[in-house]
Amino acid sequence: MLYRVAGQYKTSYKADYALFPVKQDAWLLGVILLFAFVILPLMANEFTFRALLIPVLIYSLAALGLNILTGFAGQLSLGTGAFMGVGAYACFKLATIFPELNIVIVLALSGFFSAAIGMAFGLPSLRIKGFYLAIATLAAQFFLVWLFQKWAWLYNYSASGAIQAPNIQMFGVTVAGARASAMTQYYFVLCVVAVVTFCAINITRGRIGRIWKSVRDMDIAAELVGINLMKAKLLAFFVSSYIVGIAGALFVFFWRGAAEAELFDIQLSFRVLFIAIIGGLGSILGNYLGAILIVALPVIIGAVPSALGLPISPSMVEHLNVMIIGLLIIGFLILEPHGLARLWAIIREKLIIWPFPH
Repeated sequence: MLYRVAGQYKTSYKADYALFPVKQDAWLLGVILLFAFVILPLMANEFTFRALLIPVLIYSLAALGLNILTGFAGQLSLGTGAFMGVGAYACFKLATIFPELNIVIVLALSGFFSAAIGMAFGLPSLRIKGFYLAIATLAAQFFLVWLFQKWAWLYNYSASGAIQAPNIQMFGVTVAGARASAMTQYYFVLCVVAVVTFCAINITRGRIGRIWKSVRDMDIAAELVGINLMKAKLLAFFVSSYIVGIAGALFVFFWRGAAEAELFDIQLSFRVLFIAIIGGLGSILGNYLGAILIVALPVIIGAVPSALGLPISPSMVEHLNVMIIGLLIIGFLILEPHGLARLWAIIREKLIIWPFPH
């Protein structure tokens, strides 16, 4: 039995609420990390890095930021793409104004710019919620994209209006720019995503996470027991926008290489939202499961018919991708609102009690 729990005794409250209450979960995480850091880089080629591995990690990080705000704190947002753009443009300006700064420091600082903008547009959450808050963040989405287009200082007065990642070295290795190898960028993104995810797990499992969940479930009751709603909501916007800003900087510097303002439009916000919904709101694991599905789906749609000898055009692949994602969202909202993360939790529970039926 994979999940044999006989002999794993819990004699304290701390042991009962440990991160890995069953030791097989720690082993599984170790296998996944070994697979990500060692096995995948040895097996993957340039296409796999660029089309699958790097975008899965970046979209997972963006969905993690949105999930902290929506899944844990219960605050709706449709401006994720614009906040990713703030992080990307802030990283570009810092990298060009201070080229001597380490790229890790640049990424960390760019997240603060996105967090500040996110808190500013999160102020309406103190008076409105639900659909009206979503409209407020949607207004932020359109305003920020318009600002990216019209404020020439943001893209250094380039004639094309685009920003381009410069060649950046760290410890003598080029990690960003046209000269950087796909494997180097994959390892850099993987390390950043792993560190941010570790911090997010600790935040959501601690006192701050419990405060966010109480605000999400019933904000009036949370306020009655002494929780400061203003502080809790603004902190959720700050942490969420900070993570989303780092994801936006990685999006341009370590994957796309260059970007225009239209790259951060409403479609990007919806894609990140779809990942969070399909993966499961209020779950850390769900962000990765949803990103794997959403990113891999177009590749699978294009590869399977070709392997079977059936011609399929790129436009048809795009149409099928949109249709399937729509069906998946409807299906999950009806059948399993908690997404892929809940399906994995059910499978895990079945494995723990196997071979007994209940």
